[in-house]
Amino acid sequence: MKRFLAIGFLLLPGLLFAQKLKPGFDKAEYIELLKVSARFGDSAYVSAFPVPQQFKPVYRSPVMGLDNRWDLWTNNQGVAVISLRGTTANSVSWLANFYAAMVPAKGELQLSDTERFQYELASNPQAAVHVGWLISTAFLTKDILPKLDSTYKAGTKDLIILGHSQGGAIAYLLTAHLKNLQSRARIPADIRFKTYCSAGPKPGNLYFAYDYEALTQNGWAYNVVNAADWVPEVPLSVQTVNDFNPTNPFAGAPALIKKQKLLTRIALRHVYNSLSKPALKAQKNYQKYLGNMASKTISKNLNGYVSPEYYNSNHYVRTGTTIVLQTDSTYFAKYPNSKEKIFTHHFHPPYLYLAEKLPEK
Repeated sequence: MKRFLAIGFLLLPGLLFAQKLKPGFDKAEYIELLKVSARFGDSAYVSAFPVPQQFKPVYRSPVMGLDNRWDLWTNNQGVAVISLRGTTANSVSWLANFYAAMVPAKGELQLSDTERFQYELASNPQAAVHVGWLISTAFLTKDILPKLDSTYKAGTKDLIILGHSQGGAIAYLLTAHLKNLQSRARIPADIRFKTYCSAGPKPGNLYFAYDYEALTQNGWAYNVVNAADWVPEVPLSVQTVNDFNPTNPFAGAPALIKKQKLLTRIALRHVYNSLSKPALKAQKNYQKYLGNMASKTISKNLNGYVSPEYYNSNHYVRTGTTIVLQTDSTYFAKYPNSKEKIFTHHFHPPYLYLAEKLPEK
């Protein structure tokens, strides 16, 4: 009897993990998903990383869009994983990152002469997202939806959306898109989504973040971040006086200044312009170079692509519930800072090293 109990306790962590999806961050679940995500690397990278124990690959997509790709993994407990590839060495993949103008979180993209992608990632009209990663999401969605339908018909109703790095950025947008399709009965209502962004950069502005966090709150989405990793700190963010809710003290400032006496009015206008104009100019330049100019290169790679009208903001913010992988002297002894190896803290191995040190529940 004692022997059977001992065996049961040894198997318990794996059995618990094999259960249906539950809300809340799960250390074992994330570590297993890191192993799934790492399978996109080259042969040397993959062979040096632990093999997933719970999930098995069942499908790898062709390359599409801006060098995007995804995998479908399943386990024997009816849980599937949509694993999204991150940035590759291909310049087109990097172009998706650098095409960093914002577009409204609801609208339409013209991907080619014959194809349009309609989307609604947030209900707030002030919400906006990264256009490069939205294009990637659009192409991936075309291939994902048929597979989602077939896995559902085979009995799978629990689905994890997973992405590391650029894949994490796309995971935000894909989650919002699929949840919207579900709200419009385009996807069965009983499919349960859980999202793990890993090393995810900032996908949109504050109003997108509000909608996404409300949509996935109570434990159904996380972004796991190595505190030494620079990738979650990008894209660069520019906040202007236009990036606030309609009711704010800045909206009425020009009119209020006009009511002051001449000398006071001159002084206040000078201070207001000195504080507001540099950010407005920076945002304009951001959109010029990472929007208008970048779109010309996008059009060369996507035949028939038409640049959309941009949202006049680049106020990118950290989004979602964040699990911080905190570093210490022991970590930096293993993974020292480097000006040459800029991805030292970003690849899967340091994330796995820190994740394994997280406390158990």
